[in-house]
Amino acid sequence: MIKKLVLVFIAAFAIHSYGQEGTASPYSFYGIGSLKFKGTVENRSMGGLSIYNDSIHVNLRNPASYAGKNMAAFNNESRPVKFTVGGSHSSINLKSDTESDNTSSSTFDYLAMSIPMGKFGFGFGLLPYTSVGYKLESVNDNGDTENKFRGEGGLNKVFLGLGYQIIDGLSIGIDAQYNFGNIQNSTVEFLYDNDGALLEFQARENNRSDLSGLNFNLGLSYKKMITEGLELSSGITYTPESNLVSKNTRSFSTIRTNITSGQELEFSRIETDLEALGLLETDLILPSRFSVGAGIGKPRKWFVGAEYAFQKTSNFSNELYTSTITPTTYEDASTFSLGGFYIPKYNSYTSYLKRIVYRAGMRYEKTGLNINNESINEFGISFGVGLPVGNFLSNANLGFEIGKRGTTNSALIQENFVNFRISLSLNDRWFQKRKYD
Repeated sequence: MIKKLVLVFIAAFAIHSYGQEGTASPYSFYGIGSLKFKGTVENRSMGGLSIYNDSIHVNLRNPASYAGKNMAAFNNESRPVKFTVGGSHSSINLKSDTESDNTSSSTFDYLAMSIPMGKFGFGFGLLPYTSVGYKLESVNDNGDTENKFRGEGGLNKVFLGLGYQIIDGLSIGIDAQYNFGNIQNSTVEFLYDNDGALLEFQARENNRSDLSGLNFNLGLSYKKMITEGLELSSGITYTPESNLVSKNTRSFSTIRTNITSGQELEFSRIETDLEALGLLETDLILPSRFSVGAGIGKPRKWFVGAEYAFQKTSNFSNELYTSTITPTTYEDASTFSLGGFYIPKYNSYTSYLKRIVYRAGMRYEKTGLNINNESINEFGISFGVGLPVGNFLSNANLGFEIGKRGTTNSALIQENFVNFRISLSLNDRWFQKRKYD
C-alpha cells in the first residue's frame, strides 16, 4: 500500500514539474480559458465517453460511480480502493490564412482516489479545470505590431463526492467541488511617430482576477444484463448553474520594450480604483451542464456506447472582461461522443497482449465560443491502451488523440493538435472480513 501511494505522488510531482504551461491555445484568451478537464485518460481514449463504470477505474465525471457492486474475487464483501493520476502533452499547429506556427504544452490533469464503504463510496481529488496560456499580437496597416496580448493562469477544482447503491445496478451520487485559481493578462499598446518609428515608451494594461466558488455535480448510473451475454450501461449527470466570486485588480504601466528580446522594463505604474467602478469584486457565472448516454457490451470483453452533453454556455458572463475586451458571443455548447473498448481475454495467463484493453473513439464538440460570427468547434479521434501492471488489477493507461479546433475563416486561427496522455490506475484492498478470530 505505502509503495503504491508513494508511486502515485511521485508520478503526480513529475507530471506537475514537467507541465508548467497548461495550454498554448489562442482561444484561451476568451472567458476563463480553455476547458482542461474532460475526463480520465480511459474516458478520453474512448472519445470522452464516461458512461462505463467498473470496479478498477475511477470515473471522475459521474459521482454515482463511487458506489457499485462488490467483486466476486473479494467474496462479494467489498470493492478495491482506487487511485488514479494522469497528465498529458499537446503538440499544436496554429494555422491562419497567411501563415502557421507550432507550439506545445504539458500539464498535470488529475489526482483522485475512491474508497468503498459498503453500499456507499467516497471520492476526492484535485484537477485543473480551465487553463489560460496565450501570446498574441495584432498589426496595423503598415504591418507593424499594434498590440501584444499575454495571459496565464486558470481555474482548479478540489472535489469531495459520495455515491450510494440503491439497488443492484442502480447508483446515485453527488460531488461538492471547490473552484479556485487566478487569471492574469496584459495588453501592450505600441505607438509610432509620423515617420513610422516606434516611440520610446509603450503603455501596458495589467489585469488579475482571483476566482473562488462552490458548485455541485449530480449523477446517476444504471447497469443491467439484458441478455445472458449482453449488459446495458447508462449514465446521467447534471451540474447546476453556479457563481464564482472574482476579486479583481487592474493597473496601467509605462514600459520600454526590447524589440530583440521582447523583455519589458517597467518605469511607472498607476493602480486603478476598481471599487469606484463597481468592478473590485464581480460574479462570474459557471453555466449548467447536462449529459446522458448509454451503451451495450459483454462484461470484461467489449463495450460500445454514445454520450451527449449540453452546456448552457450562453449564460456565461463576467463584468470585468466584458467591460475591457471586445464583446464575444457565447452560445450553448454541446458534445457528442462515440467510443468503446475491447479485451481479447482479460484473465489470460499465457499472453500479456490478450489482457491489454484496447480503446478507441471520436467526439464532436461545439465549444460555445462564437468569434466574428464563426462558431468555434472541435473534433477529435482517439485511441488508447490499458496495460496491466502489478498483481492486483492495476494498470497504466496510454492515450493518443488527433483533431482540430477552430477555423481559418473570418481571420481566425485553426488549431491542429496531437494529444498524448498517460495515467496510472492503482488498486488495493483495505477492508477485509476476518475468517478466523
